[in-house]
Amino acid sequence: MNNSAVTAVPAPQEPAVEDFAGDALAGLSAQPKTLPSKYLYDTRGSELFEAICEQPEYYPTRTELSILQDEAASMAEAVGPRALVVEYGSGSGIKTQRLLDALPDPVAYVPIEISHSALNASVAELATQFPEIEMLPLCADFLQPVRLPASERPAERVLIFFPGSTLGNFDTDAAVRLLTTMRTEMGDNGAALIGIDLKKDPAMIEAAYNDAAGVTADFTLNLLDRMNRELDADFDRERFTHRARYNAIAGRIETHIVSDCAQTVRVAGRPIAFTEGEGILVEYSCKYSQSDFAAMAHRAGLVVTRSWTDADRRFALQLVEPLPE
Repeated sequence: MNNSAVTAVPAPQEPAVEDFAGDALAGLSAQPKTLPSKYLYDTRGSELFEAICEQPEYYPTRTELSILQDEAASMAEAVGPRALVVEYGSGSGIKTQRLLDALPDPVAYVPIEISHSALNASVAELATQFPEIEMLPLCADFLQPVRLPASERPAERVLIFFPGSTLGNFDTDAAVRLLTTMRTEMGDNGAALIGIDLKKDPAMIEAAYNDAAGVTADFTLNLLDRMNRELDADFDRERFTHRARYNAIAGRIETHIVSDCAQTVRVAGRPIAFTEGEGILVEYSCKYSQSDFAAMAHRAGLVVTRSWTDADRRFALQLVEPLPE
């Protein structure tokens, strides 16, 4: 029986304008200035991110898709039949299609997505392609613990799907906390399939976040437009610049919005002063070695049981399962 849902009801966890204002004022009043990366993904930001994934410099998406295509049978064998698939930050669902196509008889799909519009669009498309899979969408922040819905058919195990190297948007301690949340939600018999961007030539990494067409810069600076619209701010984006640089010591891209001059901007009624060259840290994009990731997983009570990479070892999909007692 198909109970696929095509409309998700907004959950109380969906961030309110007051949350955005509080986070923005706290971050912009700090030294150094920061803003949570989740606020990059309003409707326009999500559209721009999809465009980033199509840029020739941005290797992670096409590399991960090729791994999913080439290793689908091996992944399906490792996961097994009748999985309940939970995806954190479902986005457009292209990678999800390849995974659901490969898995043997998945019983249900639970996308957890903070954007209500993105969630509805993704679920509507997947419900059409996979009418035999129950759709159980949750509009929520996946960083907060959630109660997973029960599927109509019993599942053999929970599989958490977290592609796109999104784990790299968190520093090590925050990434371990998220992996620990996954460990709790998957249960003792569960697993997670996680995409990670591997360490490589810094020039290739930097190019991916500074595409020639300027799409990534537009994506980053869109956050200023969002604050102008939603927080009654008065940023002039012509006075700010996107900057993404690779920190080799920390092993990550650090993306800032940089003030081109000394200026004062009002946000939610409060003046925020910038010096010339002062940046707002808006995103980390951590890159890992296989041992880096294994160590983080171990801290969260997980162990890497399978790993799939492309021929050039640019990217990896890691299957992690609970550490044996």
